[in-house]
Amino acid sequence: MTGRDALSHYQKDRINTEETIYGNWPRSRIAIGIASKPAFFLIHVENQAKAQANFPERMFRYFARLSETYGLPVFPVVIFSYMTPLSAAPNSYEVAFPGMTVLKFSYRVIQLNRLYWREFLDQPNPVASALMTRMKMAAAERPKVKMECLRLLATLKLTPAKSKIIGVFIENYLKLTAEENRVYERDLAELAPEEREITMEMMTSWHRQGRQEGLQEGRQEGKEDLVIRQIRRRFGEVTATVTKRMDRLSAEQLNELGEALFDFTSIADLEQWLAGH
Repeated sequence: MTGRDALSHYQKDRINTEETIYGNWPRSRIAIGIASKPAFFLIHVENQAKAQANFPERMFRYFARLSETYGLPVFPVVIFSYMTPLSAAPNSYEVAFPGMTVLKFSYRVIQLNRLYWREFLDQPNPVASALMTRMKMAAAERPKVKMECLRLLATLKLTPAKSKIIGVFIENYLKLTAEENRVYERDLAELAPEEREITMEMMTSWHRQGRQEGLQEGRQEGKEDLVIRQIRRRFGEVTATVTKRMDRLSAEQLNELGEALFDFTSIADLEQWLAGH
């Protein structure tokens, strides 16, 4: 199976996708039913952003944990998203002694910096629209890659929330210089009118949503600061425990607390109120 095939494989019969944490590393596992067979297996997808010498052993340890936890066959896949080195990443882990191989564990490798981005332009796949930013490209192609990633994303007609997540990934992993941005803007202007309109509308909705979220967060923080100042004037300094509890309150709960403060006679009343909310 080629890297191109792997990015579009296993689209059918998916029944469950979860995220779990081993140490500080998030990873996805997908339970898939095999058509016409009463069996399931797990696909473990590991995202690796830098080259590490001990990675093959770590991949085997994840495999062993999943196998022990779920008692199902595990199909291991790793996506290498680093830009260097360009040499082929290892795809196996082996424990051997003279005259005997104790263990040989293999996993599927998708190494993005060895895949050419243009090969994925015709794939209506949101994953491809994001991961093209980490694929093999010439320096002069960087503005073109960003424009094509966004154009492809716009044609997929995802929900605003999903398209924004992928859009943020594209922006963060393919940061252009000022000169590259000028080339990008020129390429964007040369798109067909319908494509340009859809792409610009999508990007405008992200900026509008970002402003709204920023305003909402600002209002929330402002309410919390006001309530804290009122508490300090009445009862003195606020403890870190009280502040953490207040951070978890919604805007509506902060309004309720602001009104309830008039009935409090001590800091104990505040702590009791927070315990109930």
